[in-house]
Amino acid sequence: QVQLVESGGGLVQAGGSLRLSCVACGRTFVGYKMDWIRQAPGKERELVAAILWNGGSTFYADSVKGRFTISRDNPKNTVYLQMNSLKPENTAVYYCAATTRSGWSDSRFDYWGQGTQVTVSS
Repeated sequence: QVQLVESGGGLVQAGGSLRLSCVACGRTFVGYKMDWIRQAPGKERELVAAILWNGGSTFYADSVKGRFTISRDNPKNTVYLQMNSLKPENTAVYYCAATTRSGWSDSRFDYWGQGTQVTVSS
């Protein structure tokens, strides 16, 4: 059974940092683009960051550029999202997702994680 398992969420004060991890279980995700997507209450899902399978190319939403960093460790089947200078508006459930499609704006994913809650207090 293929699973994406996120961890690292929690409660942090504004200006703080968190590192999210997403471990892929059940198969290798070499060849897959990995995305971090978030959804805040009452809002639509939003692509936060994405990374191609070889880590050579990344995408960031304008709102997180310079503060968030996506990376991956393929031998460990893990993708990370380092989040610095967090703001209350970053509060959301953060999901990782995997797809063989390479377009940044393509929202069709083959696998989703269960999500991890990030809450940033002011």
